[in-house]
Amino acid sequence: MLQGLEIEPHPLVEEMNRHKESHIVILYEDDYLCVVHKPAGMLSVPGKEQAPSIQQWAEQRQKPGDTPCVVHRIAMATNGMILIAKKPDIYKKLQEQFATRQVSKRYVALLESTPTEGQGVIALPLLADPLNRPYQVVDEQRGKPAVTRYEVLERLEGGRCRVAFQPLTGRTHQLRVHAAHVSGLHCPIVGDTLYGHPAERLYLHAEALSFTHPVTGQRITLECKAEF
Repeated sequence: MLQGLEIEPHPLVEEMNRHKESHIVILYEDDYLCVVHKPAGMLSVPGKEQAPSIQQWAEQRQKPGDTPCVVHRIAMATNGMILIAKKPDIYKKLQEQFATRQVSKRYVALLESTPTEGQGVIALPLLADPLNRPYQVVDEQRGKPAVTRYEVLERLEGGRCRVAFQPLTGRTHQLRVHAAHVSGLHCPIVGDTLYGHPAERLYLHAEALSFTHPVTGQRITLECKAEF
């Protein structure tokens, strides 16, 4: 297991397994925040695409006095955990946790091939390509620091493997670039149309999330296993 993220099974995780992947599933909720499973193909927040988003879903079900806001984003093609704050002060406190790296996240991916090393750390600074957005490039001089810890979980037939990623920074497409780049794992994520090759879907899942509740001070750790 990747360092720094100890998982305790959550009783609502079984609910995810009983639903189709196209459904939003609430994994945790109280008066201050909510953690949901975002299906692949749905936006985290409204964008240029005319597609539903987790932000819109949260606003549609808000209670009087609440102002829900998505605290962090995952890409449209990625599925998994999203944290929503119900009030501005809660949003600010959770954002501070992300900014100071007090939040731990773990992703699971299916790679086209298997890395040489079973585990390690990838540090490749990233920069948005101004001529080909949203494509990200590795740029040692101008790029923003991007660090990912990885661990091979299972070697599969045909050369593929399942790998766990723990991003220590939160750059756009960080895991996808770190997996695919020749100076990273040089093993693209299956279904990555930007940095690898098309498939029926992008095999990248936000599996686990750990943060400190901004009101109770309790450490909350949730897990929702990938279907692949």
